[in-house]
Amino acid sequence: MLRSPGLALPATLHDFQIELANVDAGANLRVSLRAARHPSESMERLWLRVLAQCWQWREGIEQGPGLSDPDAPDVLARDLTGEIRLWIRVGRPEATRVQQEADRNRLADVAVLFDSPRRMEAFVEEARAAGLERLGRVALAAVDPPVLQALAGSEERRARISLTIVGDHLYVERDGRSFDGPLVRAYIPGS
Repeated sequence: MLRSPGLALPATLHDFQIELANVDAGANLRVSLRAARHPSESMERLWLRVLAQCWQWREGIEQGPGLSDPDAPDVLARDLTGEIRLWIRVGRPEATRVQQEADRNRLADVAVLFDSPRRMEAFVEEARAAGLERLGRVALAAVDPPVLQALAGSEERRARISLTIVGDHLYVERDGRSFDGPLVRAYIPGS
């Protein structure tokens, strides 16, 4: 089939069946999650969005538009009035943009889940150098790269996993394989 140069590739829908035990959040449930993968989005970034939703689990949490809308959160939760109460960005966001969103969403919990501790350290240094002290209220964490690579190693559109989050550690079982790794945290002192 020939494709017109003006037509964009469609997003690919992925289905995740997750047995989630997030001990810190008091969640122990089955999560059925559907996420649209933008044509330019890597499997690592898609899995990072899934992990962010599990890490910050709460009632009403959902996937955002992802790369389709760069100004929208990757994961969010709204209250019954429609107000955003959780705003999450994943991957490699700019510190100034995260502070702007934290300022704009004052009533929301704001978090960033990075694709590596190294990227999170660069973000913290960028924030400190720019004097972005209001980022002190933003939860910052990074997934251990081998965990992310193991999850993203398959392009399958359907995935079943068991995920346990205890303290700052992830335990994953997928396709009979078990792996685990730390969830590294950082903090930017606030004003």
